[in-house]
Amino acid sequence: MENADTIPVEVVYALPDRQTLLALEVASDATIAAVIEQSGILKQFPEIDLGENKVGVFGKLGKLTDTLHAGDRVEIYRPLIADPKEVRKQRAARGKAMKKGAGS
Repeated sequence: MENADTIPVEVVYALPDRQTLLALEVASDATIAAVIEQSGILKQFPEIDLGENKVGVFGKLGKLTDTLHAGDRVEIYRPLIADPKEVRKQRAARGKAMKKGAGS
């Protein structure tokens, strides 16, 4: 179906135990929001809330109003369950405690 007015893109969403990648042809001026809607992924995963979930293209945060380029991969991100900075602090603190205990 690819022609001058359409571009190929992918939409991805991942859960801890399941990943979904959908390839589709969209209008060359399609926005992230339009591509997500057209993909049907919101029906497959009703927990996705575009008012809450962040989106991006190839790992870079984007806005729902951003337009896409041929070959772009639209990613829908799940909310974090733990703050990565806090997890790193806890891991570092455990490591320091282990080093102190190892020399005794």
